[in-house]
Amino acid sequence: MRYVEWLFLLIIGACGTGFANWIGYDVGFMESLPGLAVLVVIAMLGVVCTKVIPLKLPIVAYCAIIGLIFACPLSPIRLFVIEAASKINFTAPFTMVGAYAGLAIGDQLKAFIKQGPKILIVGLLVMTGTFLGSCLWDSLILKLSGAI
Repeated sequence: MRYVEWLFLLIIGACGTGFANWIGYDVGFMESLPGLAVLVVIAMLGVVCTKVIPLKLPIVAYCAIIGLIFACPLSPIRLFVIEAASKINFTAPFTMVGAYAGLAIGDQLKAFIKQGPKILIVGLLVMTGTFLGSCLWDSLILKLSGAI
């Protein structure tokens, strides 16, 4: 995929995230625009890194590394990045991710159905395990910190 296509898709995703942030969390679109711009820049730099750097890491790893560098105490833009990103409720993009996932499996429905009931069982076990694991981890951390 070309960089222009990536940028276009990231801007569409950012608009959807900003809209979900406004509808779900009462943060104005213009108020969240700097944070969305920061996230798009970080994501685009992650895309460029996957094309330029010979180390084969997923885009998400490059985005995480770049985000950490932008927000680290040595970064001159740290305060702006942290303030701008703090306006984005990071559960807002889940609506977009769910929609994309639904569209992605929509054209592969036959392959999904061929998996039979085992895919449902695996999905339920994964979701249950993730939920219970998160609950146990959170409880442990809260007890160790003395919050409960």
